Amino acid sequence: MTITPLMPVYPRCGVRPVRGEGAWLIGEQGERYLDFASGIAVNALGHGHPKLVKAIADQAATLMHVSNLYGSPQGEHFAQRLIDATFADTVFFTNSGAEAVECAIKTARRYHFANGNEQRHDLITFNNAFHGRTLGTISATNQPKMRDGFGPLLPGFKYCAFNDLDAALALIDENTAGFLVEPIQGEGGVSVATPEFLKGLRKACDDHGLMLVLDEVQAGYGRTGTLFAHEHYGIVPDIMAAAKGIGGGFPLGACLATAEAAKGMVIGTHGSTYGGNPLGMAAGEAVLDVLMEDGFLAHVTAMGDRLRASLEQMMPNFDHLFEEVRGKGLMMGLKLKSDSRRFVAHLRDNHGLLTVAAGENVVRILPPLIIDESHIADFIERLSDGARVYVPASDD
Repeated sequence: MTITPLMPVYPRCGVRPVRGEGAWLIGEQGERYLDFASGIAVNALGHGHPKLVKAIADQAATLMHVSNLYGSPQGEHFAQRLIDATFADTVFFTNSGAEAVECAIKTARRYHFANGNEQRHDLITFNNAFHGRTLGTISATNQPKMRDGFGPLLPGFKYCAFNDLDAALALIDENTAGFLVEPIQGEGGVSVATPEFLKGLRKACDDHGLMLVLDEVQAGYGRTGTLFAHEHYGIVPDIMAAAKGIGGGFPLGACLATAEAAKGMVIGTHGSTYGGNPLGMAAGEAVLDVLMEDGFLAHVTAMGDRLRASLEQMMPNFDHLFEEVRGKGLMMGLKLKSDSRRFVAHLRDNHGLLTVAAGENVVRILPPLIIDESHIADFIERLSDGARVYVPASDD
């Protein structure tokens, strides 16, 4: 039996990037792709952003890693900046979104343990959610494609329909620790939570002493035009997972929490060898510097509005193919009436346009946050050209 050097868990396509410039990826033979995938919402500042490149290079020449057994002036400084910009009182740094969600789950459970209610360990989560690929995070979703063959899974999760507040409230019992929810489901189809739903979950947590845990790994960090997506709803979580855009391409994540929610996370309860290393902190500081510049988030909002308007203007020309536009800011989804994965491959292979497939036959549109109107015009032209010649499969 033969196997590839890279474990064959990805259906890798023929795009083989070796270089990036802003909103563009360049392949081995010099071919250029307009990157409206951004490493699945990771490359918030595009490719090769000079401030991020310099910060990483300077820090790499100074100090890359030390153990968390020692003090971390770099981590303390970056954590304080996140605290000052958010609801949180404390931060744990990780290397990925899945690790950030794992920390969030542990923090929620440990809160009730610290209060003498260790039976309150169940988190209510939602259909079509995606929280990561660890055993804990696949246990938090009821999608068979994530779970099959990996049992026994971690107990302590209940599932119900996204945006169904009554169904969620009906699941609360004496074992409930809280809710784990994405304000916008990315992999699940760019489904946006309704204000009534998120506000209702927040009220239920307040009424029952539960933890509201938000997974903002994809929707957060400027992607929707606010620093975090929950700001659109006028609520705050108790615990939140962030990653993807936070490092602009450097592997970095964070679990943020209030002092009350983190009361059980004391010495010895959690850890990470690489989490919060000086190199990651330098990358995080550089990205946050750019996001917090005057007008940056307003620019994301303006580009998101322009992108949505352009998509909605284009859609009637291809009403046999497209159904609706979803999302907020530059986290956009285009729902198809046929297989979105096949259409994503068509755009990539024939029109030099990179997007990402999602559930419910949705094409995720996740450009770098630094795009301008010329990039949107180019995107719409390539998308229209692709739609004009695309023939859905006979079984779609």
